[in-house]
Amino acid sequence: MTQADFDARIDALTATDLRDAGSVKWTRFPDTIGAFVAEMDFGLAPAVNEAVSGALDRGLTGYLPTHLTDALAAATARWYAETYGWHVPAERVHVVPDVIAAFEVTMEQFISAEGAIIVPTPAYMPFLSVPPMLGRRVIEVPSIEVDGRMLIDPDGLRRAFDDGGELLVLCNPHNPIGTVATRAELLEIAAIVDEKGGRVFSDEIHAPLVYAPGVHVPYASISQVAAEHTVTAASASKAWNLAGFKCAQVILSNEADEAAWESFGQWAGHGTSTLGVVANVAAYESGRPWLDEVLTYLDGNRRLLASLVDELLPGVRMLVPEGTYIALLDFRGIGLEGDLAEWFRERAGVSMTDGSACGEAAIGYTRFVFAMPRPLLREAIERIAGALAAREGAAA
Repeated sequence: MTQADFDARIDALTATDLRDAGSVKWTRFPDTIGAFVAEMDFGLAPAVNEAVSGALDRGLTGYLPTHLTDALAAATARWYAETYGWHVPAERVHVVPDVIAAFEVTMEQFISAEGAIIVPTPAYMPFLSVPPMLGRRVIEVPSIEVDGRMLIDPDGLRRAFDDGGELLVLCNPHNPIGTVATRAELLEIAAIVDEKGGRVFSDEIHAPLVYAPGVHVPYASISQVAAEHTVTAASASKAWNLAGFKCAQVILSNEADEAAWESFGQWAGHGTSTLGVVANVAAYESGRPWLDEVLTYLDGNRRLLASLVDELLPGVRMLVPEGTYIALLDFRGIGLEGDLAEWFRERAGVSMTDGSACGEAAIGYTRFVFAMPRPLLREAIERIAGALAAREGAAA
């Protein structure tokens, strides 16, 4: 399929088509344009479809066999080596149901029982909500803007470790800010973590979704120091839209963590889907051509979104994401307060995530998922513009 054919196929999808497909993104708030869940509306990569269909035809629907987990470990290691230049031993790649399961295991097994969790904000919502469920304190570190990019505040990070933080949640590429950290930025973070004797949970689930000239650098690959204090989580779920298949990977980068994993790892992987492993293997091994088409389409979407915000939403600000298919819309400049997600659902028919769920630093923002057909993307921003114009008119 040519890029033009791919684009035309996606552009032709309607809201009715997407609601009929039945995803949560389009059925939870069925009368709205869904932009609140990190799902794509682009269907399934042919290679993944073929692999899953073949597994079903063979009756491969029972418990997860070792030959599949071995295949996924090898496929993940090859993907990291070929795509990012990080040569991970396959035996250090382990399966878990999802990245949050990996996060929970890291909190439970790799830091002390009293250690607090350091979360740079705005943040992916479960990084703030899950730790308290496990009895963990969260320390929010608001990000800082430097030359039009949102970065982790090094001084804030040091203070967080001094305040009892033990585990830094590093989301790179960042959800929902969209920053793709450079090697120099990662080295600065690693020096602080090492100085404070901390650990890092590196969420790299969005790693395949980086726009040129950005390059994803696996955090644990930058130095032996970083490798010694990092647990890396990855998955094909975001880049190939496989979240419902329940499969992710934990990559361990030092001998001590690998030895520890032997004592609990079998249970940590409990709940990983057999078909999810099949799908992830197919994505890593044969899904690159489809991903290239998706990235080109998404790149067009992020540029269109930035243009529409500038054109139709005066006073609203958006930093163009360097990776992911998520953007933050900043409504603070127009004085819009309260639950913005509810406000826009009711008045614009657009479903987004209220920024307050992403931490105190994101109050006044919304989180907007732009992995949708371009005509619907344009309609969503036009609806938001209409709701804001009506608000301004009512106040006049």
